[in-house]
Amino acid sequence: MQNKVSAFQDLGINNDDNGFFSSEKINRYIITYKHHIIFWSIYFLFNTLRWGSYFNDYDYSLKSNLIGFPIHMALSYFNIYYLMPRFVYKKKYFLYTLLILTSLLIMLLVKYYLTYYFVTTNVWPEGPEPIEVITFNYAIQMMLGELYVVSFVTAIKITVDWLAEHSKLHELEKRQLATELRFLRSQVSPHFFFNTLNNIYALTLKKSNRAPEVVLKLSELMRYLLYATDKRKQSLKNEIECLQNYIDLERIRFDDSLEIDVGLSGNMEGKTIAPMLLIPFVENCFKHGASKNIGKMAITLDIDVKEDFLYLNLKNTIPKKVKNNKIPTRSGGIGLSNVKKRLELGYSPDDYQLKIKKKNKTFHVYLKLKV
Repeated sequence: MQNKVSAFQDLGINNDDNGFFSSEKINRYIITYKHHIIFWSIYFLFNTLRWGSYFNDYDYSLKSNLIGFPIHMALSYFNIYYLMPRFVYKKKYFLYTLLILTSLLIMLLVKYYLTYYFVTTNVWPEGPEPIEVITFNYAIQMMLGELYVVSFVTAIKITVDWLAEHSKLHELEKRQLATELRFLRSQVSPHFFFNTLNNIYALTLKKSNRAPEVVLKLSELMRYLLYATDKRKQSLKNEIECLQNYIDLERIRFDDSLEIDVGLSGNMEGKTIAPMLLIPFVENCFKHGASKNIGKMAITLDIDVKEDFLYLNLKNTIPKKVKNNKIPTRSGGIGLSNVKKRLELGYSPDDYQLKIKKKNKTFHVYLKLKV
C-alpha cells in the first residue's frame, strides 16, 4: 500500500488554552432585604389602590392596610421561617396544621380590635351587613384572606428555594463532570507511556540502533502530554502531530512487518479536540493486532475534516495466528473504554457518533466528531 504518513509533516503547532468550565455563581437566587422591601411595597400599593377604588375611600383603605400589612408580614414570615422548617420539612403535618390555624385565629382577633378602635367601628364594610361582634362568616372570610396572602408568599419562597437548590445541584454535577474528565485524561498518559516503553523494550531486546530515535520521539510526546492533557480542548493540529509521532514509533518497532496507509484531508485551522482522544484507537490496532500477529499486518487510517466535523475511519486486520510475545502487556485495557467515557462526558450526543465493529476479519472504527 502507498504510505501517506508524509501528509502530516506540514502541520504547525498551535497551543489553544480552553478553560474547562466557566464558574457560575451558586447563590444567585438569594432573597435579600431589598427584595423584601420591593415586594411588600408593591403589594401594599396595589392593595391600597384596589380597596380605595372599591370603596371609593382611599383614606379608609390606607388606614386598614397600615394595620393589615404588618399582620400579613408577621404571619408570612412566621410560617416560612419557623413553622415550615420545624414542622413541614420534618413531616409533622398535624402540629403544623394546628399551629397555623392558631396563628390565623390570633391574627383574626388582633385585626378585628385594631380596626375597630383605630380605623372604624364598621370593621367589615364589604360584608353583607354591619357587625358589632366577630361572627362566624367574618372569621372565615378574614382567615381565608389571610391564608391567601400567606400561601402566596410561601409559594414565592418555595419557588426561589427550589431554583437555588437546582442551581447548586447543576453546579455540583458540572464539578463532578470536570473531576471525572480530569481523572479519565490522567489515565491516558500512564497507559500510553506503558505501551511506548514496551516499544523501547522491544528495540533493546533486538539491540537496535534506532533506540535513540525512539527516545527522541517519546520526549516529543511527553512534551505534548505535559502541556495538552490538562486542557479541555487542544488544537486539532497538535493532536494529529502527536498521533503522527505515535505511528512513527510503532513503525520503528515493527519495520517491514507492518503496512500503514494514512490519509489526511480537510481544513484543520481553528479546529479543536479533546486531547489524547484519537491515539487510543490507533494504539488498539497495535496492541491487539500487530503485536499478536504472525506475518504481515495492515492498518488503514483516514482522517477527513469537513466543515465542523472530523471523520475518522480506521481499519486493521485481525491476526489469523497469534504469537507468544516476549514483550509484557498490561492486563485489561482502558484505552477504548476510556475514550467512550470521555466522549459521553465531554461531548453532547449530537456532537459525535462512534461505531466499532469486526467485519470480514477486519477491526473497523468509525468516528464522527464535532471539532
